[in-house]
Amino acid sequence: MRRMVMGGTVCLRRLAGSEAEERRFGRWLGHDRVTVEEIRADFQARAAGHGGHVLAVQDTTELNFQHHAGKVRGLGAVGNGKDLGLFLHPVLALDADSGACLGVVDAQVWTRPEGKRPDKRAVQDRESWRWLDGAQAAETALRRAACVTVVADRESDLYPLLTRPCRPGSHFLVRAAQDRALAEGGLLMTALDDLPVAGHYSFEVTAQPARRQIAGKIKPGRSARDATLAVRYGEMTFKRPRKRPVKGNAASVTVRVVDVREIAPPAGEPPIHWRLLTSHNVANVEQAVRIVGWYQARWQVEQLFRTLKRQGLDLESSQVETAGGLMKLSLVALHSAAIVLQLVQARDGTAPRPATDAFSVEEIAALDALQPDLEGRTEKQRNPHPRHSLAWASWIIARLGGWKGYASRKPPGPITMHHGLQWFRSLYQGFRIARKMQTVGLLN
Repeated sequence: MRRMVMGGTVCLRRLAGSEAEERRFGRWLGHDRVTVEEIRADFQARAAGHGGHVLAVQDTTELNFQHHAGKVRGLGAVGNGKDLGLFLHPVLALDADSGACLGVVDAQVWTRPEGKRPDKRAVQDRESWRWLDGAQAAETALRRAACVTVVADRESDLYPLLTRPCRPGSHFLVRAAQDRALAEGGLLMTALDDLPVAGHYSFEVTAQPARRQIAGKIKPGRSARDATLAVRYGEMTFKRPRKRPVKGNAASVTVRVVDVREIAPPAGEPPIHWRLLTSHNVANVEQAVRIVGWYQARWQVEQLFRTLKRQGLDLESSQVETAGGLMKLSLVALHSAAIVLQLVQARDGTAPRPATDAFSVEEIAALDALQPDLEGRTEKQRNPHPRHSLAWASWIIARLGGWKGYASRKPPGPITMHHGLQWFRSLYQGFRIARKMQTVGLLN
């Protein structure tokens, strides 16, 4: 999967280096033996070596192909119920200490029947079960990690997820959406309001434009500011919901809760207010703030989606004409988008990571060979990062993407890294051919 380069419009012509390669890749997408499950297994195999504490962030995005829906067979309805496309649900691994992206460890992709119909399927067969499948896949893929914390937003606030048996060292961190009944009486939201303020937490809010969510609703934007939030925390026991009970669910579950709400937000904007549920121990303000920081790392999956779409790979412009082909292409594109995200993160070298996070040993050898031709004569034009670090590789890829290499210039972004990866993949194919020819004695 590493050798597949995502073009600017993710179409076969941009992917391939020649018409013959374009035809081969088209056959690969259409081949019955190449399955979504096979690509998912490749994700999990790549994640197996990650150690330490890993955040497994999961979220869902829709891929809208309505603009050429008449040419594509097998698509389903997306969020607004009218346009056609598919849904993609990745699990992104992040280093819990540095926030560095470690890659995609799993991804689910599916289509939805057109129109809104009563859902009479067993709960295990509904779309919402993807959150439990994603958590299980993360634990399996990250089995060598010392600790795995599955992080997700409000849509994942499902009682079966909170009561799911976890392997030792695995935890959940979920933003609350349900006003759950408490074993001691009363409801969650009221009980959170009654908790005493234990401390305060401040962070810099990045400006966010309003955007359309999967269900077609508009999420309001936010202005850039320094926000101060009051921190509350405690422990509560939820009763099993009466509606849609799942067989085998525990009668109750005890979780730790962290509530942070903004003090004095800008006029006209709703305050930031996060109600977080976790299985981690929360005994003081420092631990509560750490939980908030892990939840904030979830923003990186939004960056992954932006890179996958208009700010990078432009996946929704693909001209593949079958839903099955688009599903497989979406997963391969997701892998490339994660590499772009890794390179953008690593560009300043502040969070040391090895180049093997994103590249194979042979690819690193090709980067070694390319570096001398990309460096200038002065010290300012040389790669300043430790050899074979991810920052070192990021500098080389950015230079291939058109960045001038001066620290005083604007740092390379997703589009520059994406263009650099395109060039590198093409050069790498030549590198491999040259090595083969050298092996058989055709090159001196």
